Amino acid sequence: MNEVIKNVVKIEWLRALTSSRTRRLSKEGLWIVLGQIASVLGSIVLVKVLTEYLSPTQYGHLALGMTLAGFTNQVIMGGVSSSIGRFYSIASEREGISSYLIASIKLLGFATIAIAVIALVLMSGLFWFDYSQWMGLVVAALVFSVLAGYNGALNSIQNAARQRGVVAFHSGINNWLKILLVVGVMIWLGHSSTAVLIGYAMASLLVNASQVVFLRRLIIYDDGESQAVTDWLRQMWAFSWPFSVFGLFTWAQQVSDRWALQSFASTHEVGLYAVVFQLGYTPVSLATGMMVTFLGPILYQRSGNATDETRNAMVHRITWRITFVGLLVTAIVFVITIFLHDWIFHLLVASQYHSVSHFLPWAVLAGGFFAAGQMLSLKLMSELKPASMIVAKIATAIVGVCANMYGAVQFGMKGVIVALVGFSGIYLLWMASLSKYKVVDQ
Repeated sequence: MNEVIKNVVKIEWLRALTSSRTRRLSKEGLWIVLGQIASVLGSIVLVKVLTEYLSPTQYGHLALGMTLAGFTNQVIMGGVSSSIGRFYSIASEREGISSYLIASIKLLGFATIAIAVIALVLMSGLFWFDYSQWMGLVVAALVFSVLAGYNGALNSIQNAARQRGVVAFHSGINNWLKILLVVGVMIWLGHSSTAVLIGYAMASLLVNASQVVFLRRLIIYDDGESQAVTDWLRQMWAFSWPFSVFGLFTWAQQVSDRWALQSFASTHEVGLYAVVFQLGYTPVSLATGMMVTFLGPILYQRSGNATDETRNAMVHRITWRITFVGLLVTAIVFVITIFLHDWIFHLLVASQYHSVSHFLPWAVLAGGFFAAGQMLSLKLMSELKPASMIVAKIATAIVGVCANMYGAVQFGMKGVIVALVGFSGIYLLWMASLSKYKVVDQ
C-alpha cells in the first residue's frame, strides 16, 4: 500500500513539474514571438522609409558602409557575444556569476580596444590616400558597430538568464527607434548614408542604456575573485577565438556580393541588390533565428559542460527537429513569394526599386538555407566545439567569395543571387554533416 502511495505521489509530482515547465516555456516562446514579430515588421518598415528617402545609389553607399560594421561584428564582437551567452548557464550552475560578469566586461573591453586600433589604421589610410570624404561614413559605421556589439552581448546575457520579456522588448524597439532617429537625423543633416548610420548608432545607444538598467536590476554582483575572473577569461577566450578566425572569411563572403557589384556593375545596382537582400534574406533569417533565440539558453542548460552523453543526445534531437521545421517554413515562404513578389515590392519599397522584385523568392530561399545551417551550428556550440566549424566556415566562405565575383562579372546581380543561393545550400549541407550524432569522448 505504501508503495502504491509513493508511486501516485511521484506521478503527481512529475505531472506538476511537466505542467509548470510547459507553462514557462510557452510564456517564454510567446515573448520571443512577439519580439521577433516587432523586429521583423520594424526592419520591413525601415526598408520602406529608407527607399523613400534614399536613391538606389545612396542606398548602395549605405550597404557598402554597413560592410565595415559587419567586419567588427564577424571578426571581433560576434565571438565575444557568443562566448558570453554560452558560459552564463555554466557560471550559474557553479554560482560564479560575479566573476563571470567581470570577465565578460573585460572581454568586451579588449574587443573595443581592438576596434579602436582598426579605426585608427583605417582613418590614417583614408587620410593618406586622400579619401577624406569617406571619413564621416567610416566613423559612423565603426561607432554603430561597437554599440551594436555591446547590444548583442547584453542580449546574450539576458537571453541566457531566460529574461525573455526583456529580450523581446529590446528586440522589438530597436528597429523602430532606428526609423524615428534616422528620419530625424536626415531632416537635420540631409539625406545621406552617413546620416542613416548616425541614426543607427543613436538607436543602439538608447537600447544599450535600457539594457544596462534591466541587467543591474537582474544581477547583484561583487568584486569577484581574481583567479576566478582569470579562469573565466581563459575559457571564454578559448571558446570565442575560432569565431574570429573563421569570422574574417565569413565576413569576406558576406560583403563580397556588394563589393563585387560595386566593382563590376555600379553603386546603383548595389542599392537594388541590398533592398532584395533585406526584404528576402534578412526577414527569413530573423524568423528562423527566433527559434535559435528561444532554444539557445535551453540547449546550453541541458548540455551543461557537454560531458553527459544523455544530455547531448537530447540536444541533438531537439536541434534537428527545429532545423526541419525551419526548412519547411522556408519552402512555404519561397512558394508564396514566387507568386506575390511584385505585389510585395509595390507595397514595401519605392517605385524606383520595383524592377528587381523577381529576385525576392531566391533571396528568401538563400536566407532559409543559411538560417537552418546556423541552427545546426548551435548544436556544436552547445557541445563546446566551435573549433570544429573552422574548416567548414572558411571553405564555404571562400567558395562564396569566388562565386560572387564570378557571378558579378558574368551576369551582374542575377549572378550574385545565384551565388548566394549556392553558398547557403553548401553551408547547410556541411553543417548537417558536422552535426551528425557522435559519441562524446570521455
